[in-house]
Amino acid sequence: MLANFRLTMTWIHTWFGLVLGYVLMACFFFGSLAVFDREIDRWAIPDTRFAPQPMPSYDNMMRFMFEDMLPHPSDMAATANRVKGALPAPEAMPMQTLYAFTTHRDPVLRVGAEFGIPNEPLNGSDEHEHVHGWGTLDPRSGKLLAEGSLRIGSEWFYPLHYNLNLHWGLVGYFLVGLAGFIMMVALVTGVIMHRKIFREFFTFRPAKKTQRSTLDLHNMTGVIALPFHFFFAFTGVLIFAASIFYPVSGFYLTKLHDHHEAIESQRTGLPLKPAGIAAPLASVDAMMEEAKRIWAARDMAGEVGYLRVEHLGDRNSYVSIYRAGSDRVIYEGTGIHFNGSTGAVILEDPPASTVGNISSYLMSLHLQHFEHWPLRWLYVLGGLLGCVCIATGFIFFVEKRKRRHAEYNNYGCRVVDALAVTAVTGMVIAAVAMLVANRLLPVDIADKGQWEVRVFWGAWGLALVHAALRSGPVANARINPAWKEQCLVLAALAVAAPVLNGWTTGDHLIQTLFVEPFWPVAGLDLCLLGCAAVSLWAARKLSLADQSELRVKPTLEGVDYGRG
Repeated sequence: MLANFRLTMTWIHTWFGLVLGYVLMACFFFGSLAVFDREIDRWAIPDTRFAPQPMPSYDNMMRFMFEDMLPHPSDMAATANRVKGALPAPEAMPMQTLYAFTTHRDPVLRVGAEFGIPNEPLNGSDEHEHVHGWGTLDPRSGKLLAEGSLRIGSEWFYPLHYNLNLHWGLVGYFLVGLAGFIMMVALVTGVIMHRKIFREFFTFRPAKKTQRSTLDLHNMTGVIALPFHFFFAFTGVLIFAASIFYPVSGFYLTKLHDHHEAIESQRTGLPLKPAGIAAPLASVDAMMEEAKRIWAARDMAGEVGYLRVEHLGDRNSYVSIYRAGSDRVIYEGTGIHFNGSTGAVILEDPPASTVGNISSYLMSLHLQHFEHWPLRWLYVLGGLLGCVCIATGFIFFVEKRKRRHAEYNNYGCRVVDALAVTAVTGMVIAAVAMLVANRLLPVDIADKGQWEVRVFWGAWGLALVHAALRSGPVANARINPAWKEQCLVLAALAVAAPVLNGWTTGDHLIQTLFVEPFWPVAGLDLCLLGCAAVSLWAARKLSLADQSELRVKPTLEGVDYGRG
């Protein structure tokens, strides 16, 4: 325990924030991008650049697409390693479940299916009795889009903010969950540290020395967005607690979980297992129309957002239809379930309990499935303020200690600064480099998405190496030139991405702003150009700050500031 309570809180705030601040930086930045993940998808996949579409006809369109769908080769390979014996041919696997999903921001449909297999799992506790197939459907034509393209927004940036795209076990989830908990600790200790918190809301002195102005900006961004930061850290941990950290019934008490499933099936009337008797599927279009009629009678008219068919081709088949929830905060509670063979209504989801509503409301505010564009931009602003708060925390840590470390030849500040450069400018370089690669790589190249992923990690890795190699001046109590150099690289990439987009697709800013307005593409291009402008401004400020340090502090007790 330190001398007093506030010093203890300062120690906790400093070191907890430093150790996991790099994870939090990724969570906030890619969480900000995830707010517009579907729009980034439109930019990355030009074939999807058209207006959002309602759920198309199942009977006249989707049925034929599902009849042609096969298990995905990658899931075939993964499943083959988990079961006894050889898998049957893909054409021989019966489709047991299918689904289609769309939102108010998705012009394309995400579709998928589960195919039954006769193989037993190698692990007795593994209930993997099927193989998955999936694809992206163009609702205008009923055709599946070509494989190989990566939805950069929803399949890369979005999961990065909650699992870092680390898929070994659950390590990514646990790192982010721990970082979310530490974020709440850092916020509480930060409030305790700063007794003049209301004055710091209005205090920013950019003309002061780097250490003072950085601390002002750290305090101001932390105070301004304090409710936002705490809310998202808390709800993020809440989501993980329900699905990852404490899934007791599904993982540790399998028999009890199965028993509860059987009781739930009896209560709802939704069959848990197929009957083993073949039966055709009734008109799904008629079921969708009936679902819309029921929603309208409840004074909540809307379109279908999610369609799922269980036990396909069996007498126990049932169809679950959920309303698109773009006009509501809570996404749940609108499901209507039909007998697949007769089309009769089996169950209408009842209203959730008060506790369930509170939980769903909090999680839905975090995920923001609903349609509210001004709020989306506020989410982005709050996320970027979090990035500024964390980045200035790194810089203040280095600025406060670098002179003392230089006197004692301690390289701690050099390491922290290199990691800070990597976590701030290096991370943004990696994201923008991925977009540049998306426009440069040929559309028909094999595994295009995997090449984009390699560019992302490669650019981030190069940023780390560059920041470490150029950190010599930090040991002499000067600014790491990597900050300025990476800002210049980022500016060049951020200009190149919209230029390449216009060159390769014809959707340049004049086209997407004035000729045929399409904001998902125009918005990202404008944000990239804004990023380039901010990067150039930052590079100029860093250059002036470095020159100022050289003029004011030419030496430091034998340490040559001109060296490094």
